[in-house]
Amino acid sequence: MSAEPAMPTSLAHRLSPMRGRDPHEEGRASTPLELLFDLTFVVAFGKAGEEMAHAIAADHLSVGLVGFGFAMFGVIWAWINFSWFASAYDTDDWIYRVTTMVQMVGVVILTLGLPRMFASLEHGDHLDNSVMVLGYVVMRVAMLAQWLRAARQCPGDMRACLTYAATLVIAQVGWIYTAVADLPTGVFFLVAAPLILVELAGPAIAETRMGGTPWHAHHIAERYGLLAIITLGEGVIGTVASVGATSAGGWDSGAVYVAAAGIGLTFGMWWVYFVMPSGTVLHRHRERSFIWGYGHMPLFAAIAAVGAGLHVAAYVVEHEHGAPEAGFVHIGSLGAVVAVAVPVAVFVLLVYALYTYLVRRSDPLHLVLLVGTAVVIALAIWLAARDVSMSVCLLVLMAAPLVSVVGYELLGHRHQAEALAGDE
Repeated sequence: MSAEPAMPTSLAHRLSPMRGRDPHEEGRASTPLELLFDLTFVVAFGKAGEEMAHAIAADHLSVGLVGFGFAMFGVIWAWINFSWFASAYDTDDWIYRVTTMVQMVGVVILTLGLPRMFASLEHGDHLDNSVMVLGYVVMRVAMLAQWLRAARQCPGDMRACLTYAATLVIAQVGWIYTAVADLPTGVFFLVAAPLILVELAGPAIAETRMGGTPWHAHHIAERYGLLAIITLGEGVIGTVASVGATSAGGWDSGAVYVAAAGIGLTFGMWWVYFVMPSGTVLHRHRERSFIWGYGHMPLFAAIAAVGAGLHVAAYVVEHEHGAPEAGFVHIGSLGAVVAVAVPVAVFVLLVYALYTYLVRRSDPLHLVLLVGTAVVIALAIWLAARDVSMSVCLLVLMAAPLVSVVGYELLGHRHQAEALAGDE
């Protein structure tokens, strides 16, 4: 009779010293708590995409782009702060769990403030980020407690942890000022620019000049991949909205085309993203983490914007069908196709840029694939400009990421293997 596996001495989540995790720990993977934390960002990306889509459909392009950009920075940066800390110091004791819950509350509050911020951009001269900052304060107070705990319980990392804490406090004081000062929009962004620099500088200083933290390369790569999947979910939601609008009068070929295009586009982007050998390279070259990590901020925003573009397509279809609730729509099919095509192009460019940065080797095949992708995107826009059905144009656009998928499966995987072998 085989022996029963030994049970742990305790299943309770009692306090554990925050000593720092082993950056080379075998089998390190995302925890259930991290996955639960990520769920709050599903709502955040969805609400930001919805507000952007509404603004673009109403032909308020600047409102949509500025508001979406600001929202994406706040949302993604909050996720980045938590994820890198968790990679280095996750203890999974009850204090760590409760502190994470507080941060989740902050994400929800920030999300609730997004409509107010977009409305202030559209209807006033002052940007109203008060509710967003309230959510940010909730998150940052919890995050500050985490960094101070790590500084006290992990003396070897004290300088790095206190650097994170100090820049966090400095930036947070600035954001609170922008919320209470009721600044004109232009002045607000003049004040926000240095605050964003402070936010971004904190990790760079802590990791390069203050000893750094024991984050795990493969764990971080997995975490970013999971957020990419969550963000791609906005594309699925946008597809459902577009198909629902297209099939309002009954299913026809147009509804089928939109369904195929939206899901195919989302699937193709997923495939392209996971071509990047992020974990393998970061494990060998931890110094490449900053460009890679920060470069994901516009990458995640581009993924979410594709979903927002599909929402725009839904609004346009509803308007063309005479739906009263779509009376605010002031763009046509061409504008809707462009709203999807542009973020797809940005996404593909950023993936190639980050891939090249990681492997530090240029590949002529990439240029061929990028040209092929550009041709597909241009064709979709050209067809839309000539009044070809939007569903057909979206179906053509679906092929944009598939160019890279086919190229990688035929030749690119061999080039990647050679690049990684030469880097050993």
